[in-house]
Amino acid sequence: MADQAQAEAIKDAKPAAAGDEDSGTNFRFYDNRQKYLMFVNTCSEKWVVSERVAQELDRLDPKPPAVRFFDAGIGDGTVLARVLRSMHRRYERSPFYVAGKEISLEDVRLCLDKMPDRFFEHPETVLAITNISYKDAPWLTPSNPEAAKKMIWKEVELEGTTTADFERQILELQPFLAETWRTKTGKTGSMLPETPIALILYRKDCKFLLDNVIPRRNEPRADFDLILASQPFRLRAKTEFKAQRVLAPMAKALGPGGRLLGIHSAGNDPGIEIVQKVWPGEDPFNVSRRELLEATRDALGAEAKKYHFDPLPNREAVFRYEMHTMPDEIDNESASIGTSTLLAAWNAATYVAQIEDERLADAMGSADYLEITREVLRKNGELWFNDESYVIARKP
Repeated sequence: MADQAQAEAIKDAKPAAAGDEDSGTNFRFYDNRQKYLMFVNTCSEKWVVSERVAQELDRLDPKPPAVRFFDAGIGDGTVLARVLRSMHRRYERSPFYVAGKEISLEDVRLCLDKMPDRFFEHPETVLAITNISYKDAPWLTPSNPEAAKKMIWKEVELEGTTTADFERQILELQPFLAETWRTKTGKTGSMLPETPIALILYRKDCKFLLDNVIPRRNEPRADFDLILASQPFRLRAKTEFKAQRVLAPMAKALGPGGRLLGIHSAGNDPGIEIVQKVWPGEDPFNVSRRELLEATRDALGAEAKKYHFDPLPNREAVFRYEMHTMPDEIDNESASIGTSTLLAAWNAATYVAQIEDERLADAMGSADYLEITREVLRKNGELWFNDESYVIARKP
């Protein structure tokens, strides 16, 4: 009967509200899978962001019954898996409630593929993944009543005690994900979920222990100790949109003493140098962390007094990551830079700057873009990018 009810819910479900659309753009850069996967596999951003998140763990003061972490855009799960390892090291026997938002089916699959060993090492883990909007995702409940009524709520009790056991059961979710985790194109070109979903996983042998941690349908709760908002919006989106539709709702999802760590691309690196040699005057990094924090303060209104907005000094806020290359491939003047390296560098630079496909196609009509990329790599000896971070902390 449960399977039949779920099938009917899938059939009857209506599209969720367009909670993440930015009316100022008709393009969503992060949906390009090939660019994304090449960037993730050739650059160290995921590693460095994970290390930055780990620094926040010592600043937390979690309260029973669990350490609560929300990832506002889990992507392929690389950062989430690394953060979970750091959380286990810091809070070895504390229950974890870990939730995240992700609209991409492929990213959900990649993320789940990294989770079996997390359930093995840290049995006291509850993982929840949803595809609903940023303003609703921390509560696993759409604010639209019709969408909330049609939402699919699926709990998976993982049986067994080995990673192989957990991996098998997670793989068995593939047909369900393929059927439900679908998207449609919104009126502004953004991807939107066809069906609102919450997928909750935990170990069956820990269900009794985790009774107060497992989320309940129609009993929304956020109260997170730590929220990661890493690249959660397009650089060119309006500042008001970023604050009102992403950062302010995330801040409201913090529990007392909780911390939101925001991270976005900052420029002033060889990557933007490549971009500006092809498109003079291009400046996608025109909103600073301080401007974002002020806009978020305004968006929160009277509630802003509950929070501390910390732009952090530059020595703490700004960090860099690199593109992986073979030793001496770039800084050795006698060696040629391989075409694959040039293409990877070009992809990384234009991906971070979020250059649209139409402009990329025009630029790649000649070989000039490769010569420019080679010139910048030779000049700097490597390719690196700058990110900047900031913190919104809810007062105890």
